[in-house]
Amino acid sequence: MKYFNITGLCYPSDTFMVDTSQKIAQIMTMIRKKQYFVINRPRQYGKTTTLTLLELELLKSEEYLPVFISFESVDNTSYKDPKAFCAMFLKMLSKNQNIKNKDYSKYFIDSIDKVNNFDTLSDALTEILNIIEEKIVLMIDEVDKSSDNQIFLYFLGMLRDKYLKTQRRQDITFHSVILVGLHDVKSLKMRIYEEYPSVYPYSGSHIDSQEKTIIYNSPWNIATDFKVDMSFSTVEIGSMLQDYAATTGNSMDTQSISEKLYFWTSGYPFLVSKLCKIVDEEILINRENKKWEIIDIDKSVSILLKENNTLFESLSKNLQNNLELSSLIESVIFKNADVPFDLLDPIINFAFMYGMIKKNEKDNIKIHNKIFEETMTNYFVSINSRKNKSIFGKIHEPYIKSDGRLDMAMVLRKFQETVKEKYSSRDFFKSTEFLEDEVRMMFFMFLKPIINGYGFSFKEVQTGPEKRMDVVVIFRDEKFVIELKIWRGEEYHKSGIDQLHGYMKSESINTGYMLIADKTRNKQFEEWEEEGILCVVI
Repeated sequence: MKYFNITGLCYPSDTFMVDTSQKIAQIMTMIRKKQYFVINRPRQYGKTTTLTLLELELLKSEEYLPVFISFESVDNTSYKDPKAFCAMFLKMLSKNQNIKNKDYSKYFIDSIDKVNNFDTLSDALTEILNIIEEKIVLMIDEVDKSSDNQIFLYFLGMLRDKYLKTQRRQDITFHSVILVGLHDVKSLKMRIYEEYPSVYPYSGSHIDSQEKTIIYNSPWNIATDFKVDMSFSTVEIGSMLQDYAATTGNSMDTQSISEKLYFWTSGYPFLVSKLCKIVDEEILINRENKKWEIIDIDKSVSILLKENNTLFESLSKNLQNNLELSSLIESVIFKNADVPFDLLDPIINFAFMYGMIKKNEKDNIKIHNKIFEETMTNYFVSINSRKNKSIFGKIHEPYIKSDGRLDMAMVLRKFQETVKEKYSSRDFFKSTEFLEDEVRMMFFMFLKPIINGYGFSFKEVQTGPEKRMDVVVIFRDEKFVIELKIWRGEEYHKSGIDQLHGYMKSESINTGYMLIADKTRNKQFEEWEEEGILCVVI
């Protein structure tokens, strides 16, 4: 029985999968051009599954011999010296099933005792490849474990040297080499100490007489940029849903559901499959009518955000361990900071590598998807709440109506009341960064305990002079829109009212809310209704 899989490999015969045939076709084009490249994408982004599908496509073509190996389980002893690494590499090749099926294993096994460094490994590979006469596509998964090891860099340097010599018709090497992992191996540099002058006897080095080291450029600068979009588009998500509907008989509006899944995930493969899995196995389980509804996706998001999975743990760990990264992400989430998307900045590069951010339409950074933004918002709110335990105290007010619905007007009024009691006499309101630096965080610190367990919120940042932020709260099956803004005069206010009306219309909401930070009118804590919008001033 087919199912939505979020762990390990996915196979079309066993699991519901998006149609990635176009992505595989793009990679096949790179292989036909004899290109070497790196597939570096964030964790749980479908890299290993893509390699598996690529291997099947290569076998189907009968033109290539794919050799798929992984460095994931390689023990540390294999990195103690070049001889140990070379023996490990030859053994892995000999055990590959496609190599065994062709009776080629003996060539690699017979070479092990002859190889004691990368120079002799290169000679052995040349001899073997001349005998085999096949277009071998070497795919190495999980190279991250090796990427900080000098021996591994020597290995890449050897492959690079063979590639360049083959282009000059002076050697023979693998038809194509694909390295897969989190990091971009092209950015790695080699520093080789003088004690090992025979380990890497190839060109491209120079001696630093003071430090007595040999310094190399990147050993993988021959690699072609890998520009295949590994995220799922709405069309690709729809292909998986269509397969699911045809297999199970559960009907749905695949286009609308696909768009909703993309809205939350931006096509992050793990998140797409995880939300579908939650709907199928948790939400529909006790429902007689198995038809998928749009609201089911929102419900699955609510369930997911309560979980503690390895992907969320990775986000939290990176924020905890890197203060500069934490400051960057917090400024983007709560201050609408316009930060140029510059991968030469090591912090931005790190955040991009781990899938935390992406580039927006103005070439600034933005959080990769709404689920990550909500997860990291919760992280920052939790951290700040622990640091400021006395700001709001416990939530005792009856914010939930008798019918179980959320009284958002009361939420804003009580927030206004709390701010007035605790901050009206301070210099807090004189700050020119009043909204950006404080109020957004304060509002989320106030809001989260109220909706926790029943709903969640996400932000829609609006660019322009006002630096508006629309907060969308989903509580049970009801949706609220609250605009957070600084008072900048009547003209901007009217423009904000019109914009909020437009957003309310797009979300099919009749009542809107506006939380206005105003430090220009002697701090009059007032409220009024305007064209179906409750305006509350703090």
